[in-house]
Amino acid sequence: MTPEELEAFKAAFEMHQAMNIEVFYWWCTAIMFMIHAGFLAYEIGASRVKNALASGMKNILTLSVVIPTFYFFGWWIYNAFPNGFVPIDASGALPWTASMGPDATDLGTGIFWAAFAMFGATTGSIMSGAVIERIRLSAYLILTVLVGSVVWILAGAWGWHPDGWLLLDLGYHDLGASGVVHAIAGFFSLGVLINLGPRVGKFVDGKAMAIIPHNLPMALIGLMMIIVGFFGFLGGCIIFNGGDTGWTTIYGNPTNLSAFAFNTLMGFAGGVIGAYLSSREPFMTMSGGLAGIITVAAGLDLYYPGLTFILAIFGGITMPMVGKLVEKAGIDDAVGAVAVHGWCGFLGVVLVGVFASGYPNVPEGAPDISFGGQLMGAVIMCVLGFIPGYAASLLLKKLDMLRVPPKVEIAGLDLVEIPAVPYGERVPARDIVEGTNPTEAQLPGNGALSN
Repeated sequence: MTPEELEAFKAAFEMHQAMNIEVFYWWCTAIMFMIHAGFLAYEIGASRVKNALASGMKNILTLSVVIPTFYFFGWWIYNAFPNGFVPIDASGALPWTASMGPDATDLGTGIFWAAFAMFGATTGSIMSGAVIERIRLSAYLILTVLVGSVVWILAGAWGWHPDGWLLLDLGYHDLGASGVVHAIAGFFSLGVLINLGPRVGKFVDGKAMAIIPHNLPMALIGLMMIIVGFFGFLGGCIIFNGGDTGWTTIYGNPTNLSAFAFNTLMGFAGGVIGAYLSSREPFMTMSGGLAGIITVAAGLDLYYPGLTFILAIFGGITMPMVGKLVEKAGIDDAVGAVAVHGWCGFLGVVLVGVFASGYPNVPEGAPDISFGGQLMGAVIMCVLGFIPGYAASLLLKKLDMLRVPPKVEIAGLDLVEIPAVPYGERVPARDIVEGTNPTEAQLPGNGALSN
């Protein structure tokens, strides 16, 4: 083979590798859509009948508002703010540049943007479950854009970007987004819930009342669908650099999909077992699968699978306990999002500092992983999530834009926010034929539409 032929062969091989990388992230993004199908199903199931469609509509619109806003400014934020709140030149990430369009010579930007946009939509869906049955749809969408296209990606710029200050100053390690996605979304949701207040009837004389899901099997199926989507989510957290480097983390540390396979499955199993041991309740047990994966996600590339299993059990055991503490504080988190995502995301980042302290980070000048660095990074994630969530929801509350009126909440959001009914056979045939609205006799508490 002549030198010219060898160079041509190398060029063709590198192009083939680049195309394979594109295909890999294409399917990661496609699988991540299952996360949102799962959130839609489990929130519909977790709601009462009168709010089922409103819960589903929020999840459909989550994707539709985060995707364009992440295109117009979210991706730019990631590239512009790795050093903190002062932007650097990120003109190449602006929406009118060549790389943000059908540039056949760029085999990376669009596919990475797509994966990151789906991460952003996930933060909105996490909040969505916590606030069901009383938030205005318009307020939810405003808050979703804030967390999905601004707050989380600012955290990503600090903790994921190769020049992110948390990485370079603290040695922050958060491979599977325990902090930059889950802790951010969980504590953002906590800030919103404080201002939103509990559902009507949730607390009577300071005691929490059970509000029973109208379709628990659907909720469990939805949670299992989210687990399927997690394989795409976590796949988007690994990079194939080709050549001698092969698979690496977003930080450049060597890893492979085998590590992800071992630890994702062990995390799921441990979380389910832990949540079952401490709750014995189906919804919390299934949520334990998420809790377990989130608990180990930050160190997915570092842990021995046996250790992963033990850590996930701990996350699963403590998650329902934290959920009870949130409820005792008078906060109505309808699906336990603060405990599953906020607590387990915080825990996941800190555990890396406990069990991987001293492990070197590849980026030049980045300090080794340390307990202090991970703890500080976890606290920063919680604060960065909570403050915008609390401040934005407080402003909406002051403007009387956050929550539906009590009579609407009692009647059901589906009748006002949508309006539609989820199960047509509950509406008398004459109303369907005549195209009339449900009558007063059919309102919740009076008959067919009550739960």
